[in-house]
Amino acid sequence: MVVSELAFIAIDWGTTNRRAYAIASDGAVIQSLRDDRGVLSVAAGSFVGEVAEIRKRLGDVPVLCAGMVGSTRGWVGAPYAQCPAGIDALVERLVWVEPDRTAIIPGVAQLHGRCDVMRGEEVQVLGAVVAGMAPGDALLCQPGTHSKWVRMKHGQIADIRTAMTGEMFALLRNHSLLGDFLKADVVAGPAFQEGLELATDNHLLSDLFGERAAVVLGRRDVDNVASRVSGLLIGRDVRDQVIAAGGTVYILADQALGALYAAAVTATGARPVMLDSHAAFLAGITAIWDTIDGR
Repeated sequence: MVVSELAFIAIDWGTTNRRAYAIASDGAVIQSLRDDRGVLSVAAGSFVGEVAEIRKRLGDVPVLCAGMVGSTRGWVGAPYAQCPAGIDALVERLVWVEPDRTAIIPGVAQLHGRCDVMRGEEVQVLGAVVAGMAPGDALLCQPGTHSKWVRMKHGQIADIRTAMTGEMFALLRNHSLLGDFLKADVVAGPAFQEGLELATDNHLLSDLFGERAAVVLGRRDVDNVASRVSGLLIGRDVRDQVIAAGGTVYILADQALGALYAAAVTATGARPVMLDSHAAFLAGITAIWDTIDGR
């Protein structure tokens, strides 16, 4: 049995969680770990020790970090690469926090016209193209608290648009007049579909209040409101992207959230294609490592 040689460690280091992968020279994942040691759980000045502990568990090799570890709340503030940006642009702006040992991937910023930024998601979308999961000219969606919409051109990140869709739902659930009506789980059923249809009216703020009024007046079952409101928000998010009928949207998400966005994309007349976000991340960060290693 041939044992792959460990080449580097990749860390997808988010705000609340992190995932680390020991990656072989042929791109295979030898071992991985996941925990809740996101950047908010790490005290300033403690990142060196955190990485040292990961090396003890996975191997004493170079480390590439992506995500919020490069924010001002993370290890260091890594300046963004600017759109259009591909693998080479990220490599050129790597921040080596430990010379030849540990580097932070910079993230990508859009400065032309409307400003936007991403950290971590750039590795996924570029990886999806590198791995052949999506074409070099494509629209990709990464649903979440802050949903990312990325237009790829010639294999580079050309345009970024971030929507606060998940955060808006959380704020409505926890801090709004609608909160008491949003306790049920969101499911991709008839109520969610009704929300998607409601999103076509383009009256988001008044439609949200209408959900409360309908319950108060006995016209709506309270158990369906969460799914309708989610459909309304996600439906509006998707329609705001001006997706061409018959076009394709590549979705990088877990199965549950991805299914909701896929339904919303289908409702516009476009075609959703679900992609494995973890596989895309691994393809992207391995391409970054291969570029560094080849220089």
